[in-house]
Amino acid sequence: MLIAAFAAGPLAANCYVAAPGPGAECVVVDPGQDAAAGLAGVLAEHGLTPAAVLLTHGHFDHVWSAAEVCAAHDIPAYIHPADRALLTDPAKGVDPTLAAQLAGIVGDAPPAEPGRIAEPGDGAVLRHAGLEVTVAYAPGHTPGSVVYSLAAGEDHPEVLFTGDLLFAGSIGRTDFPGGDHAEILSSLDRVCLSRPDDTAVLPGHGPATTIGRERTGNPFLRDTGGR
Repeated sequence: MLIAAFAAGPLAANCYVAAPGPGAECVVVDPGQDAAAGLAGVLAEHGLTPAAVLLTHGHFDHVWSAAEVCAAHDIPAYIHPADRALLTDPAKGVDPTLAAQLAGIVGDAPPAEPGRIAEPGDGAVLRHAGLEVTVAYAPGHTPGSVVYSLAAGEDHPEVLFTGDLLFAGSIGRTDFPGGDHAEILSSLDRVCLSRPDDTAVLPGHGPATTIGRERTGNPFLRDTGGR
């Protein structure tokens, strides 16, 4: 298993590439602001060819380059239907101050959707690049947040791409439009804390962690009901 990551854009959103190994097809998770150049470097370094783009949620710092990446490689994008509208109207997902800043960046023309979009539901299994990626619906940060998981293998534990649901030492904010604190706690308990302690957590911002580390040390998980 090959997983490479880099932080893109002013908000340093993590973009991930996952593949069975070097020289193979891959999936791209959350190509956000200014991600295209960094992605091109990762693909060249490992000899990878993108097969699909997976979006954990619709906030602009995670989806900004999705249409560009999909067009460049003629591949589909996956996003939950509850967040699809944010692809072309990113201001709907943020507070008024940030929305005004986005309007200055975007201008009069709305952002473009990827040419091919699929809307997977909870429990869907996506098969691309020789990988089986399972979708877990995890609302709370946004109405359409999801977690993508790769099952454990001989050389790696289970891997979760958590987007802005769970971070090292923190959880996603719920004060933007569509956020819901009680709902994110329920998602954390159901989707994350139900996993083994060695499960790798690859979040939308910041360093990687594990479920075990967050179960015992993340102060924001104390109100989830616990496992």
